Amino acid sequence: MEKNIKARDIVNKAALKNAIRVDMALGGSTNTVLHLMAIANEAEVDLSLKDFDRISRVTPHISNLRPGGDYFMEDLDVAGGIPAVLKRLVNDIEDSITVCGKSIKEIARHAQIFDNDIIRPKNKPYHKQGGIAVLYGNLAEEGCVVKQSAVDDDMLKFTGRARVFNAEEEAMKAIIRGKVRKGDVVVIRYEGPCGGPGMREMLSPTSAIVGMGLHKYVALITDGRFSGGTRGPCIGHISPEAKRGGLIAYLKDGDKISIDIPKRKIEVLISKEEISRRKKKMRLMPLKVKAGYLYRYSQMVSSASKGAVFKD
Repeated sequence: MEKNIKARDIVNKAALKNAIRVDMALGGSTNTVLHLMAIANEAEVDLSLKDFDRISRVTPHISNLRPGGDYFMEDLDVAGGIPAVLKRLVNDIEDSITVCGKSIKEIARHAQIFDNDIIRPKNKPYHKQGGIAVLYGNLAEEGCVVKQSAVDDDMLKFTGRARVFNAEEEAMKAIIRGKVRKGDVVVIRYEGPCGGPGMREMLSPTSAIVGMGLHKYVALITDGRFSGGTRGPCIGHISPEAKRGGLIAYLKDGDKISIDIPKRKIEVLISKEEISRRKKKMRLMPLKVKAGYLYRYSQMVSSASKGAVFKD
């Protein structure tokens, strides 16, 4: 207060880019995309999905934490914590002030690294790229996100047949009953910010798929989101979402869906003519709520590609 430092002085473009870089180095949750974009919106900083992917492409994954990796958050803390991660990234981060009075590079330079496997050198990473990738294609014209650091190498490219569900509960029943099989792409729609409304995390379906050993043979895509516990090719934040007329709303069982994480592509392999026919014949599902705060939220919330914030 004495120095008249305000929140927007601290939460600036450099600080947000540093936060993205640290998350990519840790292989962190896809929720980071929503949270940081929402914070950027409040801080009046221009931040987009492309910033996340650009930083991820040049930031090595140097700390392999559970559930996708071998170490716990406690291990990271013992190894030196976030300051130690910043020390590894010191030449890549942009200097900026922090709430403690020290600049971010001061914190990085004074940090100590106590374990070179928990926090690896940049030239010996777990993966050459960061934890999150942003995909585009006819299924996600505005983008979608995947935790690529938690995907097995042989599932980075995958083509499978769609198994379409209009709610998380529907998908969960099918998975538990053994109706989802190897080679399927589970599609869970109408779970986006508007269609949910509120964008639930698909923790139960992803956990069930992993528990049944299917994460090496099955992909999951949704306009909802995931928890940090995601493993396998689980692609969330599909935008535009189903309730806003995104192509995910017009998928049918058996459609071929192609996912190519290295090339950042996600496509449904049907013709433009067929897409046009479906859009004329198929109707979007009605909203699940008709009144109250959630209804107002559904009318005012932006796309997940914008951080799921209230529209101006």
